[in-house]
Amino acid sequence: MDLRYSSDDLAFRDATRRWFETNVPKVELKTLDERREWHRTLFAAGYVGMGWPPEYGGQAASALRQAIVADEMARVNAPPTINGLGIGIVGPTIIHHGTEAHKHRYLKKILAADELWCQLYSEPNAGSDLASLKTRAEDKGDHFEVNGQKIWTSYGAISDWGLLLARTDTSVAKHRGISCFLINIRQPGVDVRPLKQVTGNQEFCEVFMTGARVEKSDLVGRLGQGWEIAQTTLSYERGGNSLARVTRYTSAFHELVKAARGLRRGGRPLIDDPLVRAKLGRIYAELEVQRYAALRVLSALDKGEGPGAASSITKLSYSEFEKRYFELALEILGPYGQITAGLPEQLNTRVSASSGHGETWAYAYLWSRAGTIYSGSSEIQKNVIGERVLGLPKEARADRVK
Repeated sequence: MDLRYSSDDLAFRDATRRWFETNVPKVELKTLDERREWHRTLFAAGYVGMGWPPEYGGQAASALRQAIVADEMARVNAPPTINGLGIGIVGPTIIHHGTEAHKHRYLKKILAADELWCQLYSEPNAGSDLASLKTRAEDKGDHFEVNGQKIWTSYGAISDWGLLLARTDTSVAKHRGISCFLINIRQPGVDVRPLKQVTGNQEFCEVFMTGARVEKSDLVGRLGQGWEIAQTTLSYERGGNSLARVTRYTSAFHELVKAARGLRRGGRPLIDDPLVRAKLGRIYAELEVQRYAALRVLSALDKGEGPGAASSITKLSYSEFEKRYFELALEILGPYGQITAGLPEQLNTRVSASSGHGETWAYAYLWSRAGTIYSGSSEIQKNVIGERVLGLPKEARADRVK
């Protein structure tokens, strides 16, 4: 693995760092319009969809250049793009599996945040077991009619379009009867209802479709190819932005050390407590493991290798680590780690979890639980690793994959 920066890469990193230090918003972006404007500022600067083909608005930038930008964004805790699912998941899926008409119709609008996207995959009884989904798309001659319910739809309330998996054939094995569609969710027959999370936010939604319409031209791939297409989608969701995530963790670690130096327990700084120092040491050691795992992913991407099934290793590793990380942080901070407002000066900082949103330690801890569920739960990742990476038979998997 050789990931040494060339002189051009170093110059690009320095220019990118200067740009973000100059242009990162100085205040929290609270409204949809403010977040969209920041997205468009990033797009105008060339920092959105960098790896996409130039004919669709991208730059065909290397994985290393993309990682540099993500890393510099994380370093200054820059707000994420507003169309993250469109940029990171829907766009690459259309590029890989869509028609030329799809690419010309949708991709540039995704990049410019003219149309916001969500993912319509999970259902109340088909989350980790996604192939059990019940939502139906029936062929009505000149269009498909969609009926069913989706849940845990991130950013559904602000989205214009969704990448939909629906069952089109009930006579074949469940994996083979699923198709993929692009659906307008701003139409009659689609009801989007926000769900309040334990963090207090309402990023998730449930979506009800009753007689909703999908044009025949908005079928992605072939009928029955939805499961195969979903594997492309999920591999990008599980494997991307690993190094930037480590940068955010590292920033949070420095804030935790700063807090341990400033807060006192029993008349002494927390940092002087041997147990606190041991916990900080454990976090740092695990953080370095994550760093080198991220570099391994980046090395593979830089060689042109797709994420594939091994992306489940990355996803399992970082999501379980993040949970342990913030559990230890709250153990170190004690009651201070549970405060969401009126924090002491030593804790008056914005910690960034993998959500990409700067929040309190309490928020970061609560959000960390989500990582072991979204994009496939940890149990599902172990199944994928056992079967598709290690080649274990199903009956041996439970005993041998830990």
